[in-house]
Amino acid sequence: MKVDETIFKAYDIRGIYPDSINEDVAYKIGQGFAKFTNPVGEVMIGMDVRLHSEAIKNAVIKGLTDAGINVVDVGLMSTDMLYFGVGNYKFEGGLQSTASHNPPEWHGLKMVEKGPAPITYEHGITQVRDFVISGETLSSDKIGTVRKIDIWDDYCKHILSWIDVAKIKPMKVVLNPNFGLGGKIFEKIVETGGLPIEIIKLNFEPDGNFPKGRPDPFIPENRIEFAELVKTSGADLGITWDADSDRVFFCADGGLFVEPYFLNTVLIKQMLVKNPGEKIVYDPRYTWALLDAIKENGGTPVISRVGHSYIKEILRDQNALFGAESSGHTYYRDYWHSDCGMIPPMQVLEYLSETGSKLSEVVAPVLGKYFISGEINSDVEDKEGKMNEIAEKYKDADVSRLDGVAVEYSDYRFCVRPSNTESLLRLTLEAKSKELMEVKRDEVLAIIRS
Repeated sequence: MKVDETIFKAYDIRGIYPDSINEDVAYKIGQGFAKFTNPVGEVMIGMDVRLHSEAIKNAVIKGLTDAGINVVDVGLMSTDMLYFGVGNYKFEGGLQSTASHNPPEWHGLKMVEKGPAPITYEHGITQVRDFVISGETLSSDKIGTVRKIDIWDDYCKHILSWIDVAKIKPMKVVLNPNFGLGGKIFEKIVETGGLPIEIIKLNFEPDGNFPKGRPDPFIPENRIEFAELVKTSGADLGITWDADSDRVFFCADGGLFVEPYFLNTVLIKQMLVKNPGEKIVYDPRYTWALLDAIKENGGTPVISRVGHSYIKEILRDQNALFGAESSGHTYYRDYWHSDCGMIPPMQVLEYLSETGSKLSEVVAPVLGKYFISGEINSDVEDKEGKMNEIAEKYKDADVSRLDGVAVEYSDYRFCVRPSNTESLLRLTLEAKSKELMEVKRDEVLAIIRS
């Protein structure tokens, strides 16, 4: 069997079905997972709503059980349910059949060890890759068992445990799960907790065809109809997820889309009010608003490289309370050091209920203080050489090489870093005025693309 090695990415496995990932490859991945993790108990597996996710899932199950591994099949779930399931029930590891926010022809797998501890390119994915390429097969005298369970009830109760349900006031909320499971999961949480939330649905019913294109709210054009519905419906809030529901984004009343960078200041405050003096993890893409929120609320900032494996490692090593990325991922020590797409909406609902504020009012001060470029991607052949060139040009600034190159002056700062998953350089820049942001954005972009 010829294997496309490019499907083995930095954090997961992704490829086009059936050309580069299919049932045969998935079977071998299941076997490779068994060899790498060598589980002594049950392994959990679930799937997203993609058209061939069930076929991929079933092939992985066959690979695991042929190797003698006992499997728990939980059916449809979000990716953050993978972390919940493995952590809550103490399984020996887990897999999710998903390709996250990629277009419908993409399929793949996310994997964790017991804990749950992330499986990354350096730790696990290359070993699984090498097994798949080798053509080796695992067999066992005793075929593993498969049992099915439903984890949705326990998951919803856990999410509700993060807030004081009695404090939640009536609100009208637009939900846009981009045809993934996020809306159904949120609806189930609302029903379980008896929350007084009126739900307005957009792109709500799960559909693995993703009929409106790539199911990713991080793409600005995917926000337009969502923000418009929040505005025209008079909703108090809008919540949107990517297709596997582990990244979450918000729209304030009046149709104002709130970048995760700014929304994270609300979550940081909410976390530190309940847990004073704790450490908060952030990354170098945008920093000023986060540092303000951390320091103003008595926390200690800890910087990390971009990427879930690095942030989870810092959370564990530093015993940090919370981590926030500008990509929409939010991480919690007490959620098994993992990211979750449903805790942030609960926290925002609680914050708005407690303060009686509108989200637009809450974020207005920080929106008027820092101005951001958004993430701008460029194809660059010699990425390391270009980052060295930038570091040299701006050597009079405070320069960090923790992750790519980060340059900081008193009135603007930026980060240029290579993508962990694509052959791109990514620019993010913030400044203390809109005009300066635009000037410096264009200046740095011209250097990157020269």
